[in-house]
Amino acid sequence: MPPQAGSGAPLGPGGGATPTGAGRTRRRRRWLRYSAIGAALLVMVAGGTGWIAYERLNGNITKDADAAAELARYEKERPGALVSGAQNLLLIGSDSRAGANREYGRDDGTQRSDTTILLHVAADRRSATAVSFPRDLMVDVPACRRFDHTRNEPMFAMFNYAFEVGGSACTIRTVEKMTGVRIDHHMVVDFKGFKDMVDAVDGVEVCLEEPIDDADAHLRLAPGRHLLDGEQALGYVRARKSLGNGSDTDRMDRQQRFLGALVTKVQSDGVLLNPAKLYPVLDAATSSLTTDPDLASLRGLYDLVRGMRGIPADRIQFLTVPRRSYVYDANRDELVQPDARRLFKRLRTDAPVVVAPQTPTDIRAGSRPAPAPTFRGNTARQSSCR
Repeated sequence: MPPQAGSGAPLGPGGGATPTGAGRTRRRRRWLRYSAIGAALLVMVAGGTGWIAYERLNGNITKDADAAAELARYEKERPGALVSGAQNLLLIGSDSRAGANREYGRDDGTQRSDTTILLHVAADRRSATAVSFPRDLMVDVPACRRFDHTRNEPMFAMFNYAFEVGGSACTIRTVEKMTGVRIDHHMVVDFKGFKDMVDAVDGVEVCLEEPIDDADAHLRLAPGRHLLDGEQALGYVRARKSLGNGSDTDRMDRQQRFLGALVTKVQSDGVLLNPAKLYPVLDAATSSLTTDPDLASLRGLYDLVRGMRGIPADRIQFLTVPRRSYVYDANRDELVQPDARRLFKRLRTDAPVVVAPQTPTDIRAGSRPAPAPTFRGNTARQSSCR
């Protein structure tokens, strides 16, 4: 007797009964087919999103082709690399007021280097040393091509004059002439890029022993711990008159401690291993970034970061090039010799660099001499609040 409607028996074509097992099999196949289609669509969407993100980040980076061409003109004069695998990167902080940076002052058409740091990454990738150069340091600036394509005469001038007259290529040649260190890569970052990167990591913590009240930097902070956002961080690293002794050296010490705290924040939060956290950091870092052609891609930046991500915080060191007030002008700086030559030689030969809060004279006067020349500075771990 044929089954009645509502009896619960599965109906086949024409109303006939269908075995229960066969129905389940058909439904399972249909579910698997729909699931496969859905998975394929998900992969396509995810892949497309990833490609869009990749292309956006790549497009953020500005390729410094002019600097590469200018450096190629002077290749025979440039120092060679002495140690295979070691890398030297010049980080230049621009104080340009053009574009989005107009809020920090009038754009007079000139650009100057607000901060310049030589980052040496050891060949074994177990340590990194960042050396700051005072912008008021008196140095020999070579003949460089100006932005109007004329050339300046070689001259003895303040260090940041090199960037003003000839941009990154002139700054690189000035550093190479001073140190004998071959610069492999360079990056130029402006105010906006710095602020955005600090905001992308949800702020950086600093510890203050004294209050800050600086109207020019738009910064007012009480003593103690503070989580600085991008705007506050920019004021903190750029302020001079209201913090410390007002010198550029004191400001560079503060910049180094802040960068150390930033490195510690990135490492401790696992940013480099978490795509959800890494993307906004990369987006911020690349949005105002100009680099040499070899670094002007995510692949180039990834190769650089990959070599550094395993370096512990206590092996990432910050110091200022040995300097003192210039003998002919107390508002300028000059290198302290032979300390500067010793430092530059160790960077060229990839030899260990030892830093300590004391000065080299303090270390040499101690009861136990250091096994290597010791320079005034600190590590990324020491920069963090305890």
